[in-house]
This record gives sequence, C-alpha cells and structure tokens, in this order.
Amino acid sequence: MEKQKNAVGRRKEAVARVYLSKGTGNITVNDKEYKAYFPIMYLQNQVELPLKTTETTDSFDIVVTVQGGGPKGQAEAIKMGIARALCEVNNDLYRPMLKKGQMMTRDNRMVERKKFGKAKARRSFQFSKR
Repeated sequence: MEKQKNAVGRRKEAVARVYLSKGTGNITVNDKEYKAYFPIMYLQNQVELPLKTTETTDSFDIVVTVQGGGPKGQAEAIKMGIARALCEVNNDLYRPMLKKGQMMTRDNRMVERKKFGKAKARRSFQFSKR
C-alpha cells in the first residue's frame, strides 16, 4: 500500500470518514485518541472489531472524522468505514472475513420522521370522548 485509502461508513444519522495509512496502530477520532472519544468499553470494541477480525491491529494508522448521531451510531459508522477501507487495501484477503462478521452490511434502520396530526411518528394524541 503506497498511499492512504479512504472510505465512508454510515449508521443512523452518523457519517464517518475514515483515512487508513501504513503505521503502528494509532486510531484518532476527531483529533482525539479513540479511547478518550469513546470512554465506554463496548464502543471501543466496536471501533477495533474490523482490525481484530483481520488481525491488522498494529499495521495501520487510522484517522477518522465523524459527525452526526450519538456515540453508538458514530462507533458503528466508524466500524463500517474501517471495514470498507480495509477492503480497498486487500479485497481478496479481508472481504470474506469482514463479510462473515457482518461488517460490510449497511444497517439502514433510522428514526422514523414525525407526521403531522400525530404526537410522534405513529402515536396519536390522547382521545377525549367528552
């Protein structure tokens, strides 16, 4: 790999731009170390999952800019972005592993929009008989 690879990951309202280059395993999210950006262990594991699956934890430096959504959506968007970037590096080797771990599939579930005449997306206002 001679130059950096980049990919986009999305989940709910979060969009993560991932830039992957040869390095020592540093992961930076919005100019912070990822463990400082995601203090919850589960979210840290979500970010690391594609690298652990492909056994490339110490091979690449990753810089991520993520915006929108909440912490869980952002972590899962980063997971997908890293998986897509790894496929750009070596598609034949990494894609089957990542596909088996369901990291190449976009989870398209989003919050349904609120409709007029309703209290929320589907909930009606309270009915008053009298």
